[in-house]
Amino acid sequence: MTTPTLESFLERDRRLVMAGLMLLVAWAWFYIFREAKGLHCLTMCMNAKSGLGVLFMAMFEMWVIMMVAMMVPSAAPLLLMFARVQRQRRLNAQPFVPTGIFLLGYILIWTGFSALATILQIWFQIHGWLSRDMILTHPGFTGGILVGAGIFQWTSLKQACLKYCRTPLQFILTHWREGFAGAWQMGLIHGAYCLGCCWLLMIILFVVGVMNLSWVLGLTAFVILEKYLKFGRALSRFTGLGLVLWGLILIFQQTIRVS
Repeated sequence: MTTPTLESFLERDRRLVMAGLMLLVAWAWFYIFREAKGLHCLTMCMNAKSGLGVLFMAMFEMWVIMMVAMMVPSAAPLLLMFARVQRQRRLNAQPFVPTGIFLLGYILIWTGFSALATILQIWFQIHGWLSRDMILTHPGFTGGILVGAGIFQWTSLKQACLKYCRTPLQFILTHWREGFAGAWQMGLIHGAYCLGCCWLLMIILFVVGVMNLSWVLGLTAFVILEKYLKFGRALSRFTGLGLVLWGLILIFQQTIRVS
């Protein structure tokens, strides 16, 4: 009788955590789809000098929520595993920590990235290098971003970060920390691994359009597939080749125009 009760208790907790994550991600995507046009108009029509603070906060909010929508789904397996461990600790009368503490640490890493992306976007906009569709028009940066992202897909750093993102159990075993501070640190560490794995993929949004919803959805799906498919490493490297080729074509086309 004890085992079924324990299993049902853990299953109920898993469903609650999953429901919470789904609500958070659904809200983020709802915000993106609802506000896409308004944010596009704000960021492209506002005078960057007279409203720099408002411009930064609007862009920053957009980037943070977009990163939540894109990255939290790929972290769901680890979050569910962390929640299960904490629930078992609670049942064994051991200290436990809400999964939200881990999640906050994870999101904080992507919040930092969002701040840097916002600064970069404002810099591009001030120099007139963003089109009305928020696509980077500077040919050198455009081709360079794609080539850099493609090469990074083949690096040992990329594969090391991807390894920990793909194996939640291994991450739990090798990076376990006790207490609230420990859960916060684990969220930060896992967020850092995900950032190391995916930051250049996110920068590609400057090439295809920061609020291009088709690409936002496509990159979200790619991150999940890259992390959890059995051939995720091969997919990563194959995509890297495609990005390098794409970037070289853009650079070559610009060279032809200049000459």
